Amino acid sequence: MQKQLHIKIKGDVVGVFFRASAQKRAKELGLTGWARNANGGVEIVAQGEETQLQEFLNWCKQGPKWAKVEKVDVEWEESDKLLRDFKIK
Repeated sequence: MQKQLHIKIKGDVVGVFFRASAQKRAKELGLTGWARNANGGVEIVAQGEETQLQEFLNWCKQGPKWAKVEKVDVEWEESDKLLRDFKIK
């Protein structure tokens, strides 16, 4: 069953390849969704199986090696619209 995560990440996460790294990790896990810069942080919507989403969320709490994640807000949601790929907006 498809689930959806809505993640908002704050800290030193812009300009450190966070979105590109998130896209790569999401694709490795077979997830779809998107990532974008928002309000000085990164916002991500990811869809897929709960186990893979949880693994992705754990990755987001650290991010790529250049990132310094300070805060992660997470909402588990029902998928209202299925996404086909993982894109950077």
